[in-house]
Amino acid sequence: MTSSQSPANRPQSTGPDKKTSAVLSYALGWVTGIVFLFVGKHDPDVKFHASQSIVFFGAVSALNIVLSIVGSLLGALGIVFSLAGLALGVFAVVVWIMAMVAANSSSGVRVELPLVGKFVAPYADRLAASVG
Repeated sequence: MTSSQSPANRPQSTGPDKKTSAVLSYALGWVTGIVFLFVGKHDPDVKFHASQSIVFFGAVSALNIVLSIVGSLLGALGIVFSLAGLALGVFAVVVWIMAMVAANSSSGVRVELPLVGKFVAPYADRLAASVG
């Protein structure tokens, strides 16, 4: 066999594996969720992780925008909304770290987000099913 021939039983790499794709779908929140929703569209577990990332971090982003707008309109009372936005940001970072650890430890198999999975999973299922 020459060096230009590859063995027939060697798998061909077509991109990142399931575990890497699942972890990376959370890396930059909803942005990488969108990327891996389409990159991993042939793997239902990767699509689920990507959809979960989009739904959770998209909701956090939208809520932070609303808190910022309302807080800026209320003047001195806006400090309460700023503190709520800060608390939401800390919560999102905790969920983000836990999600990447869970995706890594499960080897990319479907796992609901810690703390909020029961709320997010139904929407993630619908989003993942809509991309084919």
